[in-house]
Amino acid sequence: MLFSSPEFAVFLPCAFLLYLLLSKHLRLQNAFLLIASYIFYGWWDTRFLLLIAVSTLVDFAAGIAMHRFPRGRRVAMGISLATNLGLLGVFKYFNFFIDSFQQLLTSIGIEQQAVTLNVILPVGISFYTFQTLSYTIDVYRGRIEPCKDFIAFAAFVSFFPQLVAGPIERAAHLLPQFHRSRVVTLEGIWLGARQILWGLFKKMVVADNLAGMVNTIFSEHQSQSGAVLAIGVLFFAFQIYCDFSGYSDIALGTSRIFGFDLCINFRYPYFSRDIAEFWRRWHISLSTWFRDYVYIPLGGSRGALRATARNVLITFVISGLWHGANWTFVVWGAINGLLFLPLFLSGKNRTNLDTVAQNTWLPSLSEAIRMLTTFLLVCIAWVFFRAETLGDAFAYLNGIVSRPWYVDFDLYASRFVLIGVLLITEWLGRNRSFPFAKRIAGRWVDLAVIAFFFWATVIWARTDHLEFIYFQF
Repeated sequence: MLFSSPEFAVFLPCAFLLYLLLSKHLRLQNAFLLIASYIFYGWWDTRFLLLIAVSTLVDFAAGIAMHRFPRGRRVAMGISLATNLGLLGVFKYFNFFIDSFQQLLTSIGIEQQAVTLNVILPVGISFYTFQTLSYTIDVYRGRIEPCKDFIAFAAFVSFFPQLVAGPIERAAHLLPQFHRSRVVTLEGIWLGARQILWGLFKKMVVADNLAGMVNTIFSEHQSQSGAVLAIGVLFFAFQIYCDFSGYSDIALGTSRIFGFDLCINFRYPYFSRDIAEFWRRWHISLSTWFRDYVYIPLGGSRGALRATARNVLITFVISGLWHGANWTFVVWGAINGLLFLPLFLSGKNRTNLDTVAQNTWLPSLSEAIRMLTTFLLVCIAWVFFRAETLGDAFAYLNGIVSRPWYVDFDLYASRFVLIGVLLITEWLGRNRSFPFAKRIAGRWVDLAVIAFFFWATVIWARTDHLEFIYFQF
């Protein structure tokens, strides 16, 4: 079920009203959230429910086993890893590695018929797999106690607002919220509705209106001018940001309405002044997941400089592969790792911890140059993320610099206006968790702004309800 679909517009208020009726019965509320989440997820394909149920059962049992049988905790952890990574490997990576191995054999003169699987990638499998893995790993490390309430645990794993595209919640933060009564307030409902509206605007107005042009430019990149190719990657940068952060805003706003608090997943990443700051602001829940469960276990920065550099690059490459079974994602991750590494090794990776242009209307010239430079580097990497093959990515970049720069701006003017509205709104609200998190000015000005964005979402939204990009990951 898509957040931007008419079905969800009916599902959400109905689910919320039933949830309120059970407000005095915590276990019934959790059971209802579990049922509602399975309906939400099963809307795509009921067969996918079996996978999430298996992951839930295995990890719940693994947590209990690690607590009751300390000597067998490694076995229980191993079963959890094998199950979750096995499911992820079969459905997402099996064909990729088989095809890559076949190409390697062919390159050395060995012809071999590849055996591939005809499987559908379950929506959001990477997200809920990582969420449940973080639970068993934290139980194994003794950081949290295992959950003994299966309904609460199953509701935590399948919680519908963030199930298919995050944020990837840690059990230490979200699971306790299923063990205590949630307080639903008018203030929380109003704040959640404002965040949902902002997410819908970013997704349905900005991202979806950019999608068609991005698809056309990238699919026909061989015949486009250098200027059009540059516009294509610029539009994709804002498409993927508004698409993904829009989902996160809707997820956080929906959760807030139900009395839950989720972690912030985006903090205005395109206002970053270096790549390290960008990765502290982009897909925060995934970045911190890889830091805690990949980078630090590899040794982090405890070893020699060479080992630290290796750990950084491995983490970024695995992060790239997490996004998809294609060498383009691996290269995208490696590029970001290579851009991050000089800052990290020189100790400058935590230079920009404050908000840009703090307490001023405009950035300084130095801040503006650093933001534009960072954005340019991010856009170069985005070409590899969006391209179908590595050859297409290199051809696309070559086309930008080698072909004539001519363009009919009238074709793209309306999209630039949408991006301008987005940037101005986010710049004015960059000190908040999202632009409408606090009253913008006086009550009537605030209501006028909210009314404008509601009107804009209704009038300018695409009506074909495109899927969120990160559903494929």
